[in-house]
Amino acid sequence: MRGRVHPVTGTRRRSLAAVLGTALVAGALVAGTVVAGPMLASAATGPDGAAAPRAAPVDVPEAAAEPTDTCLPRVGDLSTRDRLAQRLMVGVDAADPAGAATIVRDSKVGGVFLGGNATALLTDGTMQALQDASDTPLAVAVDEEGGRVQRIDELDGDIPSARRMAAESTPEQVTAIATQRAEQLRARGVTWNLAPSVDVSAQPANSVIGDRAFSDDPDTVTRYARAWAEGQEAGGVYGVLKHFPGHGNSSGDSHEGSVSTPPLAELQASDLRPYADLIGPGAPLDGRVGVMLGHLEVPGLTENGNPTSIDAATYRLLRDQYGFDGVVMTDDLGAMKAITDRFGLAEATTRALSAGADIALSSNVTPVGPLLDAAEQALADGRITPEANDAAVARVLESKGLCSRS
Repeated sequence: MRGRVHPVTGTRRRSLAAVLGTALVAGALVAGTVVAGPMLASAATGPDGAAAPRAAPVDVPEAAAEPTDTCLPRVGDLSTRDRLAQRLMVGVDAADPAGAATIVRDSKVGGVFLGGNATALLTDGTMQALQDASDTPLAVAVDEEGGRVQRIDELDGDIPSARRMAAESTPEQVTAIATQRAEQLRARGVTWNLAPSVDVSAQPANSVIGDRAFSDDPDTVTRYARAWAEGQEAGGVYGVLKHFPGHGNSSGDSHEGSVSTPPLAELQASDLRPYADLIGPGAPLDGRVGVMLGHLEVPGLTENGNPTSIDAATYRLLRDQYGFDGVVMTDDLGAMKAITDRFGLAEATTRALSAGADIALSSNVTPVGPLLDAAEQALADGRITPEANDAAVARVLESKGLCSRS
């Protein structure tokens, strides 16, 4: 998290540069003390032989400790299968708390996703039983964007769509809305919100992105997405920017089938600008949010008709060009025809994990065992490497506030 405060634990990570800077200052002071030593000794007596006043002692600060990665030891405590399970976020039925707890207990997944309209898991402190069923704290995620994409509106009231917020409210007011909503989510046991959308779009309001986008202007999207993300962080909820590399000017709805976007060069001039401004080293949301990849075919980026969520080049673009080092997850692999028309859920999951996703998301309430079996086979076959698997698990654990990678 590069020196930022974690939204849940409140702990602060020190950057390597800060640590090394402290050590260099300390070293310079120590060196200065050694050089000064003989000078002080020669001045121990004055011209008349009388003792000269002693110089005040110099306080030398202790050298700062080297950065410590506390995530890899935690990863090492997990079995191979449990490491892979941390990389899955699966659907549970919010109307069936007991069934949800059984899924968590048996599979040891790292996260669950609550879709639909049922609220049993979100009332009367019921979510705690779900956390109690897990050996490692769960990421409990919902989609809470406002407008037509809300999860707790029947419980805690309605909030405007992103487009309406940008049209009617200041960024500061949006931060306040997001903070209050995050506090409401957190009180109900939700720890992750798969929002905000940073798609740049002028689509009609009810289209696939439409009013889920703050604006068709990249700068406006950047301002309001940052306001929302910082607000929900203040409310104690981990946020995820979506849908990389940009769904706002796509040809259709990935729920319904394959979707293409303008070429990569056009996305970089518009749709990708909020990511360039918000994430990566030194950016305002660096280390504070995750990123979700959509199921998009992008000329100049993806090949062989593969959507971005299972395409290694897209993950390299996000990591290498945009410098993002946080959690990267897929959009839903189980209920979107851009994926399901081509792959079963187990194959889609392993393709996403091997391509570079830290977390494979599926909203399906389905047995998790086959997904883990397929992922274990992919690890054995070398499609997923142990090093990449451990690094992904470390990022997942850090995103939940359980450790620090530096």
